[in-house]
Amino acid sequence: DGRVSSVSVQQLIEQISYVNKAKMIDHIGSVEEGTYEIYKCVEKIIKQDILGCEMTELEGKELSNKEESTAPEEEVFGDVLWDAHDEQEQMEAFQQASNSTCELGFEKYFERLNDLVAAPAPIPPLLVSGGPGSGKSLLLSKWIQLQQKHSPNTLILYHFVGRPMSTSSESALIIKRLTLKLMQHSWLVSPLTLDPAKLLEEFPHWLEKLSARHQGSIIIIIDSIDQIQQAEKHMKWLIDPLPVNVRVIVSVNVETCPQAWRLWPTLHLDPLNSKDVKSLISAECNSANVKLTKEQEKKLERHCRSATTCNALYVTLLGKTIACIGSTGNIDETLQQCCQCQDTVSLYRLVLRSIQESLRSDKERGLLREILCVIGVSHNGVSESELMELYPELSSAVLASLIHSLHKMCLLTYGCGLLKFQHLQAWEMVRLEYMEEGENVFSAYRQKLVEYFTMQLRVLILICFSFNSRDRVTWRSADELPWLFQQQGDKQKLRKCLLNLFVSQNLYKRGHFAELLSYWQLVGKDKSSMAAEYFDSLKEYEKSCEGEESMICLADLYETLGRFLKDLGLLSQAVAPLQRSLEIRETALDPDHPRVAQSLHQLAGVYVQWKKFGNAEQLYKQALEISENAYGAEHPRVARELDALATLYQKQNKYEQAEQLRKKSFKIRQKAARRKGSLCGFALLRQRALQLEELTLGKDTPDNARTLNELGVLYYLQNNLETAELFLKRSLEMRERVLGPDHPDCAQSLNNLAALYNEKKHYDKAEELYEKALDIRRRALAPDHPSLAYTVKHLAVLYKKMGKLDKAVPLYELAVEIRQKSFGPKHPSVATALVNLAVLYCQMKKQVEALPLYERALKIYEDSFGHMHPRVGETLKNLAVLSYEGGDFEKAAELYKRAMEIKEAETLLIGGKATSRHSSSGDTFSLKSALAPHIFLEHGQR
Repeated sequence: DGRVSSVSVQQLIEQISYVNKAKMIDHIGSVEEGTYEIYKCVEKIIKQDILGCEMTELEGKELSNKEESTAPEEEVFGDVLWDAHDEQEQMEAFQQASNSTCELGFEKYFERLNDLVAAPAPIPPLLVSGGPGSGKSLLLSKWIQLQQKHSPNTLILYHFVGRPMSTSSESALIIKRLTLKLMQHSWLVSPLTLDPAKLLEEFPHWLEKLSARHQGSIIIIIDSIDQIQQAEKHMKWLIDPLPVNVRVIVSVNVETCPQAWRLWPTLHLDPLNSKDVKSLISAECNSANVKLTKEQEKKLERHCRSATTCNALYVTLLGKTIACIGSTGNIDETLQQCCQCQDTVSLYRLVLRSIQESLRSDKERGLLREILCVIGVSHNGVSESELMELYPELSSAVLASLIHSLHKMCLLTYGCGLLKFQHLQAWEMVRLEYMEEGENVFSAYRQKLVEYFTMQLRVLILICFSFNSRDRVTWRSADELPWLFQQQGDKQKLRKCLLNLFVSQNLYKRGHFAELLSYWQLVGKDKSSMAAEYFDSLKEYEKSCEGEESMICLADLYETLGRFLKDLGLLSQAVAPLQRSLEIRETALDPDHPRVAQSLHQLAGVYVQWKKFGNAEQLYKQALEISENAYGAEHPRVARELDALATLYQKQNKYEQAEQLRKKSFKIRQKAARRKGSLCGFALLRQRALQLEELTLGKDTPDNARTLNELGVLYYLQNNLETAELFLKRSLEMRERVLGPDHPDCAQSLNNLAALYNEKKHYDKAEELYEKALDIRRRALAPDHPSLAYTVKHLAVLYKKMGKLDKAVPLYELAVEIRQKSFGPKHPSVATALVNLAVLYCQMKKQVEALPLYERALKIYEDSFGHMHPRVGETLKNLAVLSYEGGDFEKAAELYKRAMEIKEAETLLIGGKATSRHSSSGDTFSLKSALAPHIFLEHGQR
């Protein structure tokens, strides 16, 4: 009931509140909600404190209120989208493959693999072949470990292909991942196509280019490459001559290896000899304290002599079966049963039956069947929590016991927290044992998953609106639902699922572009009609959006649509959603918010593809300016904008300018990598710890004051406002002591504290601090300095929020002056400042003063963007309202009519009816000038 249950609990809470590293979750509500709160807290600790990553949900915060902040690393490689789940799955697959402590006489194979690496170029790929379960994955993973230990300059890129039809077997995702890994190690960030056909076609060029930048050898290893759908077609690059320092090793099942590849040098895994068989079985039996007699050992050796019974998987499973069943029963009887099995599938069947017999009731045996079948028909596996929700009668104790048995006996394993089959033979056994009736059984289990994930999607979208947890709407439903509809052949439901904007956004933002495109191809929609359907769906969704959080979410959806259309080559249709995303972000967040820079960057990318280089240059420069102001000059986001500008200059043959920017970007990325440490960021964690140690010693230095300020911002982003206030105050006090109270750095601390008080709705305190910061900056900085403009803007917004409109007017007027000095009197940024001032006058019922401001803004927008641009339309609507309120109804009607014509033209553009993008002058609206980062249209006042 919200009351502390005892004095001791009260004392504990009081003690915890003084411990710096303790995390306390204060929660009243259901067990499920409390568990989720704890989960989110632990996730944040792991990502932020241990891995050094930034939390993406922090971005919804009003970052514009802080001048130094940490960028969310949504995009590690420029504009290329990266899926953390896919990467985690590969790391886990490698660890699982190398888990065995038994080497199985691999030394002779290691020598052959070493010879390949040392052989002179050119050399074709090496084929590692063997039957199912022969130990190919184990061999490759063990050899990778040896190479990493003894040849640190060798770059090893590996990919373990899982079950056919799973995400890990999609060729476009494999090639994209390998390319990005090469980019990461080569310090190169370049635009990378997401078009599946082009991605596969361009990979040899990327390999040639990036291998030339690497000092040592590069080894690419793809395990179970024959499990990739249409492997021979999609892996054509293997046939091309490889770069001199690149070696490729692929493993295949000897039965399914493509004919053309059989001519390559081949390393065939021999059947296990009797010594290896004995060693494997003894290791398993000894772990369970099961002793075999000499006669029993000989019997097993005789049994493991055929091609299907002397492979590593069969013998390992045989040892586990004897150890498990034999520890509780008659070993001779168990041996007799095992010797009747002539292949791995039949041995798995024996294992399954022994697990069934160990269960206490038919109900538990039925649940075992359900678990295995539902995992089998899923796309990428099923989690424990999903199983318990699918089967409410399944208790956690029974589930834990079942999973323990299935995992121990090599039937199931974990990948990204999902249960999946450890080997293909295990799934084949389940299919034969439980699903022999055919497609009807498959369909029934798929339908069960469809109903579950459909319900999850509905519930989570409601949670998203209530708690701003849109990240939770993501990957499980997006991974499973469309794939299940595809398997069912239900095109209508697949189309409806794809038009759920959260599903498509999630697939696209995780880089599953090829998968998304294949679904639409199945539905039978061409690119243009697909674009129109997405836009109609988005417009419908926009009608339900209310409040700042939902508008931020809407802007993300518009951006995703624009980027998707750009990647499809629909440039004319990509502009409008990206433009709309920009407008929403400027209004809902702030014109100087990092997300506005993101919108400008994406629009610039469209113009680059369109070969409108002048427009793109302006946009990139404005994105660069915002990023530098938001993050500082040495942040990876700044490097991204520098790289984009460098690429643009290179396209225009401005090589000297491009080289200067690339050098600058390279230095930033090197510094960031040293600070953050590869992908895991332990160096960053160590640096934070050292900083905190120095701070506790109480040294008064400018650097420590800056670090205190950064920590304050970090805690603000975590919504820990009390701790943030503590650090920001200490930063201000230290700066005043070391630098003097009139130093510009003190103004920065004052600004950040003011932003914090604004967040806490302590408006009087915020006003006092903003006014102090403004006074310092007015005296210390140039009249057109960005930091001065920053303070002017936020104090003006605060005055307006507090209803002190008379005090806000001179600041809005000053904002116009600053922008005129910075950009010139005819820049779109000036027009935006004029609109903001006009809106304020309208609030004060001073329509006469507002009218000339709107008219001047309209003229600037028309000259900059053309007469049919959305900004022109918005300003015409504002003017129409003023004319109507002034009694000039005829003029109001004329202005409103013009505004509606622009709106209709915009709709036509997105609906796919725009003129050809190859036309030089026939665009639906003019694209001849770039957008400014400071545009801010206040929708509520129109």
